This record gives sequence, C-alpha cells and structure tokens, in this order.
Amino acid sequence: SLVLQAVFNLLIPDHAADAFSPPRPGPRGPWDAGLERLLGGLGRWDAEHFLFIAERGYLLEHSCAFLPLFPLGLRLLAALLPWPERLQPRSRLLLAAALLNALLSAGAAAALLLLGRAVLRRPRQAFLAALLFSLSPAGVFMAAAYSESAFALLAFSAMWQLEKGRGWLSGLLFALASAARANGVVNAGFFLYARGRRFALQLQVGSASPRKLPSLWKQVLSLAASAALMCAAIFLPFALFQYYAYVRFCGPGTGLAQSVPEALLQLARDKGYRVAGMAGAKPPWCSQRFPLVYSYIQDTYWNVGFLRYFELRQIPNFLLALPVTLLGSWAAWTYIRTNPRHCLTLGLERSRNEERGKARDGFCGPAAFVYVVHSTALLAFGFCCMHVQVLTRFLGSSSPILYWFTAHLLEEHEPLLWSTGTDNPTSGKPLLGKSPSSCGKRTSDNPIVRLLLNWRLITPLSKGILGFFLGYWLLGLILHCNFLPWT
Repeated sequence: SLVLQAVFNLLIPDHAADAFSPPRPGPRGPWDAGLERLLGGLGRWDAEHFLFIAERGYLLEHSCAFLPLFPLGLRLLAALLPWPERLQPRSRLLLAAALLNALLSAGAAAALLLLGRAVLRRPRQAFLAALLFSLSPAGVFMAAAYSESAFALLAFSAMWQLEKGRGWLSGLLFALASAARANGVVNAGFFLYARGRRFALQLQVGSASPRKLPSLWKQVLSLAASAALMCAAIFLPFALFQYYAYVRFCGPGTGLAQSVPEALLQLARDKGYRVAGMAGAKPPWCSQRFPLVYSYIQDTYWNVGFLRYFELRQIPNFLLALPVTLLGSWAAWTYIRTNPRHCLTLGLERSRNEERGKARDGFCGPAAFVYVVHSTALLAFGFCCMHVQVLTRFLGSSSPILYWFTAHLLEEHEPLLWSTGTDNPTSGKPLLGKSPSSCGKRTSDNPIVRLLLNWRLITPLSKGILGFFLGYWLLGLILHCNFLPWT
C-alpha cells in the first residue's frame, strides 16, 4: 500500500479539493520534500485533521469531531523516534503515521483471526477472513493517518477477550476504542448482551430448581452491577473528551489565539473556524443542557443527520456504498433465514443442539448472533444518518461480519476451496490447494492467492467478492491519495 500510494501520488496531480488544508511553514528541506513525495498521500482528507491535532492540539473547534487517542499516539511516536536529519513536524508525523498504522493494521488482522477462531470455531474460515481483512476495501484508511487501524485492533481484541471470559480486560480495550472513535460507545452493547444472556441461562436453570432462586438473584444483581460499571467505563473516555472541549471552547478567553500564526488565524476567519481561547460569544452548544461538541460539529460543519444525505446529487456516493450495503444486508438476511428461532429469542434460549454440544459452527452459528446485530445496526445508522460514502471504512474497521460473511460465501460456493476436512461440511470435493482442472495451474497455501492464480476457473460470485475487495483497495489508493473523492 505504501509503495503504490507513493507511485500514484507522484504520477497523478492532486485535485484542488475544498478540504481542510492548514498552512505549512516553509521552506522545506530535502528530507521534508522527499517524505512528502513518498508519504504525502497518507495525509489527505480527514488525515489532515489528525496530523493537525497531533501537531497543534485541539486549536480549532471542528477538530473536536476527531477523538484524541490516535493523534496522541502519533505525537508520542514522533517524539520518540530518532531522526537522521532535522525534519518539520508534519514530516515526522507522516512517518510516524506510516509506521504506526502498519503495525496496528497487522495487529488488527491477528486479533480478527483470534476472534474468528473463538466465535466461528472453524480455523480455516477464520484464517480466510483475516486474509480478506488484509485486502480490505477500506485498506487505504488502514494505511493513511486515520484512526481506523487503531480502532479495529482495539475493538477486535476487546471482542476476543470477552469471548474468552476476560471481562475486565475486554472493558479496558473497549474503553480505549471509544477514545479512538465515537462509535466505540456502541460496543457497550456487547457487554450488556453477554451479561443478559448469562442471566437468561441462569434463570432457565434456576426455574427448574426453586431452592437455587435466592442465590440466583444475588448473581443477577452482581451481573447487573458489573454490566453497569463496565458500560460506564466504556462511555467514560468519550464523556471526558466532551468535558475537555467544553472547558477549552466555552470558558473565558485565555489569549491562546495570540500565539497562533497569522496564516492560521486568517484561514480560520476565511472558513469560519472557531479558535480556542478567543474572546467573544460562546459557541451555541455551550448553552445546551448536555453540551456535546461532537454532535454539534457533525450537524453544523458536516450536515450529518437523519436522511439529510438523501439528495439526487448524492447518488454517486450511494452507488459507492452499494457493495458494502448489499453485503451487510445479505449477511443479516442469511443469518436470520438460517436461525429464525434463535433470532426471535435474541439468542437467550439455549437450544437442544447447544445443550448437547453440537451447535452449528461457522458464520451461521449461534455465537455470531450479537456480531450480526451489531453490524446490521451500524449499517442502518450509517446508511440513514451519515455521509453514506464512509460506510465501507465504517463497517470495515468496526465489525468482523464483513470479513466473516465473505469468507463464508467463498467457502460455501467456491469449489477451489472445498475440502474433505472437518472445517467445511461439504465432502467428496477436491482437496484444499488442488485445482479441479488438469491445466497445470500453480497452487498456493494462501487461499486468496490460489483464487487469483486460478481466476478463470473460479465462480462469478468469487470474482465479484475479490473484485470488490481488490478494486476498492486499489481505487482507494489512487483517488484518496490525490484528494479525489474517496472518503
């Protein structure tokens, strides 16, 4: 990704986009110019906000739409790394972003693999899903100076820890995730569901044994208290950041603006940005009963709200989001159709197969229920209330379902991946890694590479899935890195 974005950044001229672009000091040295040519594509669109926050803090009001964990990580890494020459802050931060997100995205793929093994209980399907994550259609955002990689690593790791029964460690990771992206607070639902399901199962056992009811209700109170505490902990970073923004922008003028370069102040005047510490009228959100800067910025600066994006001129963006919308909807429908009773009872009723230890494995297994609900809720919210073109990266960094379901489809419908092993219910098919043709095609232990090497032999469905992943991965690098619309 880093090499390709550098090539595209050199070959394609940047589009003059009406995006946030703070003034940069000059002149630049040869090292700065070289790094800008190699890594400048990683600093486009929202990445400009993250880099600006890492360099100058929350100086501008609209920067408060971007939570602090990732900029803090960039700032810390840029300060710790040894530099061969004197570099400007932007150059150091660009290099830090490239190194940090390379590590974070690899860690996120490993966390998704571990989570998939715990939930799907099919190592091969979990491995295939992790490989698909490595070719995510949101791949450019995993490499650029965005918080997607950090959020994916924290969220997938927290989900895995919760599956392993390590509630407190999971809560800590979920809390850190909510300091990286605002939708991290939704992950509190995993804790509530885990505790609710545990309560329901204990209630089913206790109802058959009246003597156990007193101790059962003690356990219920304990579960409720721990769930409430964990949810509060997950919400805490987001709430603290709202308080920080209130103090910074709603307090009396501090004269901070006097230390801001004139070029930046001029940009703020031209664009209508509010600068922290300036004397004058307080922002409107300061007088609200619950002063939330995040929702105010989304509404005022980006016109985010229910059905606001449903305009004829946004049809291209809806088409851009169509593949991930169809995949997410198809995943939900497939799961509901396969497990109607499990969905109607919200997975709170223990089935006979679960009691016998013979529950279905894979994407359609009962353990995936809460992840399907989470993915579907994010999809519905994003489609109706957000700039719809961000759906691909929104779901690709927040939910494992996009990768689990595509891995499920490939395993179910692609003969090149069929085997006689226990990972796949299909039997009597060609062994994994063996081509069903005698054309002498090369094979690979990597199933994605195997499918690409045998492109002419794979099914249209496999071509569609791989085409979506690889096509969006490549288009993202070309367009995003040159300030062309791909956000």
